[in-house]
Amino acid sequence: MQGKRFDIFFFDLDGTLVDSSLGITNSVIYALKKFGIEETDRRKLYSFIGPPLTVSFEKFCGFTKEECAKAVEYYREYYRGGGIIENRVYDGLEDVLKELKRRGKRLAVATSKPEPFARQIVEHFHLARYFDYVAGMELDGRRGTKEEVIRYALDACKITDKSKVLMVGDREHDVLGAKGAGIECLGILYGFGSREELKEAGADYIAETVEGILEFA
Repeated sequence: MQGKRFDIFFFDLDGTLVDSSLGITNSVIYALKKFGIEETDRRKLYSFIGPPLTVSFEKFCGFTKEECAKAVEYYREYYRGGGIIENRVYDGLEDVLKELKRRGKRLAVATSKPEPFARQIVEHFHLARYFDYVAGMELDGRRGTKEEVIRYALDACKITDKSKVLMVGDREHDVLGAKGAGIECLGILYGFGSREELKEAGADYIAETVEGILEFA
């Protein structure tokens, strides 16, 4: 494992801090039913975990821009009604956050999920105490790419030395967003992305386990 150490850690939310597969796939299934689409294979919908929803609906269903916007509305109907807490924190994750704080590290969340939802999840699972800031996209779709969210988090946390920051995420858009924003990225394999996906996107480092994150602190 690479020996470089970082002072600031940006964490993705879905697939990195929490296993959100149940809530997200239930919300997608609900939205697709509104379009008369029945999808029974939940694993096919795992591609919705991580990327912006409009991108996923367009890619998975071939929806137009207008249909994507409507699908997101339907998705949020279910999500707000209970899907938002159909999550679980990954085993050992809170211990890692505690240890990072003990070592004097600064932590923030950088997610493509709308910021109000992200804050609600972090607070619901009692993780807010570990993070200086929770950064996400806006409900109206602005700040819709991972790069924009990361740049926003850098500004919000008043970070000027990007060499001290490590993005931790499980999907290619975490890697590409980090590279676009000028920071390094640790791809993790306990989430929903594969080693191949992360390597192809250009992840600087890869960790197989939650505890592997501490190798960089």
